[in-house]
Amino acid sequence: MSIGGVFTAIVIIGGVGLLIGIILGLASMVFRVAVNEKEEAVLNALPGNNCGGCGYPGCSGLAAAIVSHEAAVNACPVGGERTCNAIAEIMGVEALTTVRQTAFVACRGDHAAAGVDYEYTGVMDCRVQRFVPGGGAKSCQYGCLGYGNCVKSCQFDAIHVQNGIAAVDKDKCKACGMCIGACPKNLISLIPYAAECAVGCRSQDKGPATSKVCTVGCIGCGLCKKNCPAQAITVTDFCAVIDQEKCTGCGLCKEKCPKKSI
Repeated sequence: MSIGGVFTAIVIIGGVGLLIGIILGLASMVFRVAVNEKEEAVLNALPGNNCGGCGYPGCSGLAAAIVSHEAAVNACPVGGERTCNAIAEIMGVEALTTVRQTAFVACRGDHAAAGVDYEYTGVMDCRVQRFVPGGGAKSCQYGCLGYGNCVKSCQFDAIHVQNGIAAVDKDKCKACGMCIGACPKNLISLIPYAAECAVGCRSQDKGPATSKVCTVGCIGCGLCKKNCPAQAITVTDFCAVIDQEKCTGCGLCKEKCPKKSI
């Protein structure tokens, strides 16, 4: 190929590249999406875990919702009070009171307390147990199965299976709520971090039936309710429930519970 041909090829390629560059530059100007500086600031204030605990599709979704006043400044459960205060300052509003929460597993039926009907050696997945005879090897049909679906869902290493049941590390838990949806038994809920009393059972069987399968299961005797000075406890479907907003943490319910379910 002659020098002239090489030069011509270079000019053509360079011209095409320049033309494409100009077209892309014009396109970026025409189709440019305006950046909401306040939304960017809120996004930067969020922790960036994209856990979905706020109910929105990641931190960017929550930031957009906060700026458009669809979500409160304290909507991020992971960021806590510090994040709430930072976002409130960006939004120019008063910071809302944020009560730190933690996940709680309503089951105390570990290997020592709860019975089993047979030895299970199949897939270690809680959701699979619905297809297993009896809903799993555990004698209590309401108890934690201990196969760790909640553990797998936690981004913060805050929940582990210990002696056959899930246990939450309160100091690591960010209250994102992902473990709640992961539990097919609906045993996990969010309670105040400072809560002193919570019922570690969800059995809906009568007392004798519950005692037969678990030594620490709530039998619905009502002694906790009768001795609660704050009237924070009700017994529904043979199981005690504590209203954390009313509970003063006096501990009388724990003292009076004959099964130590609280």
